[in-house]
Amino acid sequence: MSRTPSSRSAFRDAYDEVLAGWPEPVQAVELPTPYGLTRVNSCGPAGAPPLVLLPGGGATSAVWGACATAGAARTHRVHAVDLVGEPGLSVPAPGRAPRTPGDLADWLDAVLDGIGPHGPVTLAGHSYGAWIAAHHAARRPARPARLVLIDPTQVFAGLRPGYVLRALPVLVRPTPERIRSFLAWETRGAALDPAWLRLQDATARFPTARPVTGPRPDLTRLAERGARVDVLFAGRARCHDSGRAARAAREALPGARVDVLPGVSHHALPLTAAAGIARRLADRAAG
Repeated sequence: MSRTPSSRSAFRDAYDEVLAGWPEPVQAVELPTPYGLTRVNSCGPAGAPPLVLLPGGGATSAVWGACATAGAARTHRVHAVDLVGEPGLSVPAPGRAPRTPGDLADWLDAVLDGIGPHGPVTLAGHSYGAWIAAHHAARRPARPARLVLIDPTQVFAGLRPGYVLRALPVLVRPTPERIRSFLAWETRGAALDPAWLRLQDATARFPTARPVTGPRPDLTRLAERGARVDVLFAGRARCHDSGRAARAAREALPGARVDVLPGVSHHALPLTAAAGIARRLADRAAG
């Protein structure tokens, strides 16, 4: 779907409004990658360990502001990434859209290279961002010092058919009304940040690339290396059975720390459970 100058301006205004609520100061950079420029928003102490955050599909890096404010930006240098081909300020290279999980791993390698070696990297992602992070870690198990998967989809369990049916109209022809209706259904009416909701409205006319899909990541090498992995599931997620997914995660990664956050849905993360997620990102027990 094409965007008019007014729709581009509305998106940028909404994006900047959410970003204005982040802990100051926020440093924004555009990193070159084989697939175009990638926007990264960073905050927190310059010398702190790096924490790289990938949002879910249809979201932007701005969704991580609540977690940064809740404490992640006190313990880490937060680097929140706009996914290439998704809503945000990343600029895809013409004709170079990622097409496979391997392409996404190469893209993320370039992003991590651009962020720079400032200590052991914690790589975290939510939903589709967690799927990307898991595929990257499966291919480069030695690169992240720690992997945090927040209600990952298509990593340990498939999507429920009912969820897919409810999401399909939003995917096929997104409108602000359809986005709001779907979020209200999935979150069971949770109170979400009004500024973030306005940003989600503005994504309706955002020209996105076809998302990369594929199999679940093979986490065998991560398990064999005893990699540090944390997995948090949303107890009220409609996209999958969180209890079943948690059991599958424990089987696939016996050394991982796996928990279910009660009372929160998939799309309410990482907004309404920011304090618990920030504690886990800081390597303390989530609650």
